[in-house]
Amino acid sequence: MKLPRRALLRLTAGATALAALPRAAAALDYPTRPAHIIVGFPPGLAPDIVARLIGQVLAERLGQQFVVENRPGAGANMATEVVAHAEPDGYTLLLCVSTNTINETLYQHVNFDFVRDIVPVAFIGGSPFVMAVHPALPAKTVPELIAYAKANPGKINMASPGIGTAPHLVGELFKMMTGIDLVHVPYRGSYMPDLIAGQVQLSFVAVAPSIGYIRADKLRALGVTSARRLKAVPDVPAIGEFVPGYEGSGWFGVGAPKGTPTAIVDKLNGEIDAIIADPQMAARLIDLGIPPTAMTPAEFGTFIADETAKWAKVIKFADLKPE
Repeated sequence: MKLPRRALLRLTAGATALAALPRAAAALDYPTRPAHIIVGFPPGLAPDIVARLIGQVLAERLGQQFVVENRPGAGANMATEVVAHAEPDGYTLLLCVSTNTINETLYQHVNFDFVRDIVPVAFIGGSPFVMAVHPALPAKTVPELIAYAKANPGKINMASPGIGTAPHLVGELFKMMTGIDLVHVPYRGSYMPDLIAGQVQLSFVAVAPSIGYIRADKLRALGVTSARRLKAVPDVPAIGEFVPGYEGSGWFGVGAPKGTPTAIVDKLNGEIDAIIADPQMAARLIDLGIPPTAMTPAEFGTFIADETAKWAKVIKFADLKPE
């Protein structure tokens, strides 16, 4: 029997709706078992700390464990690949960082596309850096540093945790916008002992590991890379006060595999927004140099696109290649 076209369309639509019901029901019940937050860095570093802080409170609020799983390697690409190829059911999440948007341009041959394969879930906050110099460097302000660097090209060594890392890229952005020459010195381990000893003269360092050295006058803070001054170091000016338009922070957020139900994404977004709005959690994040900021998934997606385009320009300017 041949069905009329209108009846056939109704049946097809009904079948599609029925097929979607199990996923919708799963989204409403989510989570019913432990979920995993994959982190592309070793335990003890800032991404790991942030993931554990957020995961612990998510578990308390939602009644299921959010287990942090460290998958370091290939500049956080290993962790991203795991999540990109995971089942899109909300039980495998990615602790997203600024490195993900840098890697979009830096690495050409990977088995995923961060922008295409990872759904933005929730933004946690920016993670600005401090431009810290050895006290022997005769520059006490950002303008003095720029003048000294222009008068002494190639004589200031800039340390970073490696080629293409966020501290490296914010330094390259500074070079690009000021026209100065800083010699990049990438490290595989900690460069802090050499910076304190004066073997290298400058670095863009996260707030938490640098603030003790700054207060002890072992390092001199010239500026912060955020658009505005930070509460953690209120007396340190923003670099943008002297270099108009300069801003180069790291950041943290949560992503999920492409195809994750919108209801799960929205639920996680609401929960994470509530977590970072809590005064106690906000204070802990601020102490780590991470001012909490809420975004909708759509806003986070736009932010990721803007960051990807921004760092692509810096990578091309510096002609960077992955290690």
